[in-house]
Amino acid sequence: MRTGHDLELAAVTKRYAGGAVAVDAVSHLFPAGSYVCLLGPSGCGKSSTLRMIAGHETVTAGNILLSGKDVTTLPPARRGTAMMFQNYALFPHLSVIDNVAFSLKMKGVDTDTRRKRASSLLELVDMTAYGDRLPAQLSGGQQQRVALARALITDPQVLLLDEPLSALDPFLRIRMRAELKRLQRELGISFIHVTHGQDEALALADQIVVMNKARIEQAGAARDVFNAPATEFVARFMGGHNVLALPRGRFALRADAVRLGPEGTEAVVTGVEYQGAHVAMTARITGDQEILALIPEAQFFTDPKSPGNAVRLAWDDHLLHPLTQ
Repeated sequence: MRTGHDLELAAVTKRYAGGAVAVDAVSHLFPAGSYVCLLGPSGCGKSSTLRMIAGHETVTAGNILLSGKDVTTLPPARRGTAMMFQNYALFPHLSVIDNVAFSLKMKGVDTDTRRKRASSLLELVDMTAYGDRLPAQLSGGQQQRVALARALITDPQVLLLDEPLSALDPFLRIRMRAELKRLQRELGISFIHVTHGQDEALALADQIVVMNKARIEQAGAARDVFNAPATEFVARFMGGHNVLALPRGRFALRADAVRLGPEGTEAVVTGVEYQGAHVAMTARITGDQEILALIPEAQFFTDPKSPGNAVRLAWDDHLLHPLTQ
C-alpha cells in the first residue's frame, strides 16, 4: 500500500453539453513529491484534467483521490491542492504582501499571523523587497513569483500549474524553470504542471504524461518517454525523432542517431538549417519519406551539403525503436 500524498485519477471523464468529451476515462497515479508535466497539444484535455483536480471543473464520471481520500466533489479550498493560473490572476488593487496573504484573510487568520506567513513565502520566492508594490509595478517574472507564493500559502499537498511560463520571454522562461524545480525540491510536495512545450517538460519533469485526444497516450520517466516513444504521435510530438516505415514495421529513430557517410541509404537533401551546436539536415529517401539528421556543426562544415545534393544516410539498426501504433 502506498503512503504519502499520492494523487490518483480513477477513470476520470469530462463531458460537456452536446456530448463533446474533453477527458475520456483517464486513470493515473501521481506519486507523492514528484514533478509531473501533463504534455500535449491544444485541446488534448490536459488543462481540463488539471481544472478537475483543482475543483474548478466538475467531474462527469470517475474519482479523484488525494492521500487515499476521495476529493471528487469537494470545493477547491478543501481539497489540499492549490492552483497557479496562467494569467497569475493577482488582485490589482492589493499590495504584493496582501495578495499573498489573501486566502488566509478569507479563512479569518489574524493580520499579524497572515502577514508573517506571507513574508516568509515572499522570502522563499526572492520577492521580499517588493511586498508593498502593486502588481502593475512588477515585471511578468515578478508577478509569477507572487502568484506562486500566494498558491503556496495554504500549504497544499499538490501544487497545480497551468502553463505558468507561457507569458514569459524565452530567457526568463529558462530561468524560471530552474526556480520551479528548486522550489519543488525544497518544499517536497507534488507539482503538476500543464505545458505544450516538450523542452519545458523534459527540463522539469520527473514524470511526463503525454495526452492526445482526451486520453493518456504514454506516461513515464522523462528520459524513458523521449528515448522510447510508444506511438507515432508521441515520437512526433516529443520532437527529435524520425518515424520510419520499414518492411518489418514502423519505428522511431532519433535524429541525432542519423549520420552522413560513404555508405547507407541513398537520399536527396531537401533542407539545411544551422542551429549552433549542430546542423539540422532533412533529406528524402525512397518511398518519399523525409528523414531529419542532426549533424554536429564541425562535422557538417568539413563537407557541407545543400538542398538538391545526393547523400547517403546511415544508422545503427539497434537504435530503431518499434512503435505500437
